[in-house]
This record gives sequence, structure tokens and C-alpha cells, in this order.
Amino acid sequence: MGNLTNDMTRLRGEIETLRSERGAQIRDRVSTVSTLLSDFAAAHTAMAKKSRKEGASYVTRIKKQVARMRKETAADLARAHHAWFGKEK
Repeated sequence: MGNLTNDMTRLRGEIETLRSERGAQIRDRVSTVSTLLSDFAAAHTAMAKKSRKEGASYVTRIKKQVARMRKETAADLARAHHAWFGKEK
């Protein structure tokens, strides 16, 4: 075989090797991206659960505070009424 034939054979081998390596890199990238997306989804789900729990806790706390304030206001109004008008009905 001549130099040209040897060079063509070598180039063909290099092309096949590079194509194979590129395919492996693409498969690896697909796998990595898939894993990242899965991790993002899991993190988002965990964050949503935490936010929901914190939101429910906040609403419960606010409801208790408002109920306490309403009770205090009602007591203040009752005392004011008693001070202005005397005995309650």
C-alpha cells in the first residue's frame, strides 16, 4: 500500500474514533442534564412543600393573633360601655 492509502486508512480510523467519542460525550451530556432536571424537580417539590407548610403556619398564627385582638377589643368596648353607661344589660 502507498502513503496515500495508509493515510486514508489512518484518517478513517481517526474519524470513527472521534465519532464514537462524540457519541459518548452526547450520551454523557444527556444523562447529566437528565439528572440535573430530576434534581431540580425534587428540590422544587421540597421547596413547595416547605413553603406550603410555612404558609399554613403563618396563616394559623395570624388567625390566632387576630382572634386575640378581637377579644381584647371586645373587652375594651365592654369596659368603655360600662364606664359610660353603668351596669351592663
